[in-house]
Amino acid sequence: MKMLATALFGILSLTSTTFGWEWGKSGKWDQKTESTINYTTISGFFKQDDSATDSKNFDYTKTNYGLIDRSYPTDDDFDPDGEKTQWERFEFYVNSLNQDCDPNTQYKVLFMGRHGEGYHNAAESYYGTPAWNCYWGQLDGIGTSVWRDAHLTEAGLAQCTKANDFWSHALTAAKIPAPQSYYSSPMIRSATTANLTFNGLALPAERPFAPTVKELLREGISMRTCDERSNKTYIHDFLPAFSFEEGFTEDDELWKGYEAETDAAQLQRTKAVMDDIFSSDDSAFVSITTHSGQITTNLKVLGHIPFSLSTGQAIPALVKAVRMSGGEPATTTVRSWTAEATCAAPPITSISGQGCVCSSTTTSAPATAT
Repeated sequence: MKMLATALFGILSLTSTTFGWEWGKSGKWDQKTESTINYTTISGFFKQDDSATDSKNFDYTKTNYGLIDRSYPTDDDFDPDGEKTQWERFEFYVNSLNQDCDPNTQYKVLFMGRHGEGYHNAAESYYGTPAWNCYWGQLDGIGTSVWRDAHLTEAGLAQCTKANDFWSHALTAAKIPAPQSYYSSPMIRSATTANLTFNGLALPAERPFAPTVKELLREGISMRTCDERSNKTYIHDFLPAFSFEEGFTEDDELWKGYEAETDAAQLQRTKAVMDDIFSSDDSAFVSITTHSGQITTNLKVLGHIPFSLSTGQAIPALVKAVRMSGGEPATTTVRSWTAEATCAAPPITSISGQGCVCSSTTTSAPATAT
């Protein structure tokens, strides 16, 4: 009888593990199945998900990417002698979560990095945000400084070097898990940042730097030229190692130049791209290189607290995704585009909620409520 109970316990234990995902993977779902995905950021693992952390002065390169020094429920089994690094123990814990969860649940760690400083960022700092938004940002650039799909400044390139140095040290010393997948916004500043951050690192053979460009990871689409992407041919020629998601168009079919994307529309397409990544990619550790505004929206979709990033900074998040099957996804109609106030000459200033204050010789387009 005792032998029967032991055998039965072994069978039940084996069966319970088969409900989860392969070790080191988070699983993926059939996108043809009608369902919705709910996201929750699991707090208590990174300093960036603590409301007490000052985002303005936080530097992930000086804080082990923000990973909190703490214990995990799996430590007794994985590291009974206390010899593993914090990242090794965290990686084991995440893999255990995925192995033990049900088929409608998965966990991913997202490394979300903001691009280094671009020429448009430098211009906004120089002219001031009101003048940039109302006038200068609509121009292609001035002199040798080009703002349309801006490239990185020398400061931005230095931020990428700093990021590469961090990863190089963290991979060997802290044993941070290398991303299994890499995604980038189609904007040159983000793709360049991803390339300079991860290319050339001593990555595991099974986790090469093989980035994919995804259209919907781009910055919020304003009327300013910095938000119009280059065509596919240019991006490929500039960064030939980057691949493109299926359906990526040759030309930018989203940027208009006379209307801007609403916050609601950006939230909706961000939910769509997160759903795509979580459904089609079974990687448990994922790198996403994008923009300040887009990361802000990512965090909203993922149920994370607000956390602003300066250029070249990054934020990790442990995300739990739950697929709710059996029903058609809820859809909400949102207003996608709206006009933005502009001036025909540099404005005097701008007033919140009222738009630009132009000089007496020019007029501004009225701001439309979103």
